[in-house]
Amino acid sequence: MKIGSRQFDLSKPAIMGILNVTPDSFSDGGDFYDHDSAVAHAKKMIEEGADILDIGGESSRPGSEPVSQEEELSRVVTVISAVRTFSDIPISVDTVKSGVAAGAINAGANMINDISAGTFDPKMFGVAAKFKVPICLMHMRGIPKTMQSGNIHYDDVVKEVAVYLEERCKAAVAAGVSRKNILIDPGIGFGKTVEHN
Repeated sequence: MKIGSRQFDLSKPAIMGILNVTPDSFSDGGDFYDHDSAVAHAKKMIEEGADILDIGGESSRPGSEPVSQEEELSRVVTVISAVRTFSDIPISVDTVKSGVAAGAINAGANMINDISAGTFDPKMFGVAAKFKVPICLMHMRGIPKTMQSGNIHYDDVVKEVAVYLEERCKAAVAAGVSRKNILIDPGIGFGKTVEHN
């Protein structure tokens, strides 16, 4: 798969560096919310061998609150633009908003990582198709704020996740996204118990 200027051999692992430009991330706890620290961390991950960076401006941890498109854009676009001054590393934007995806791609991102698989914003597949960029479609039940609350039940978790992802892939293709530009993510930890994971 081609992401940006680089060709990825998907028969072997690639390392994705995660950069959450948020005050409430579950993985880095807001350590890189400040612009300068975010850019410095991006540079460090590149130096340490990351093959691709995934930059997000809205937390998807359980219980998180959504942010406005304007706020999310302000968090990610400046960081992406700064990274582009010193590296051509492929950049994925982690967002469920088509406007953020488009703004990030215009700033230098090469891929969309959508935890809602295009269900939160019906225009998302159109952006992926227009810019001809890869898009990762993830399985999730509910929304981040409530996905881990209540009784989480599947009759057959593997089958249900597979059917959902197949349906979302078909929807993406129907919207003009090339099959070769679709990646899938089973959504470990998103609306699933430890046993489901």
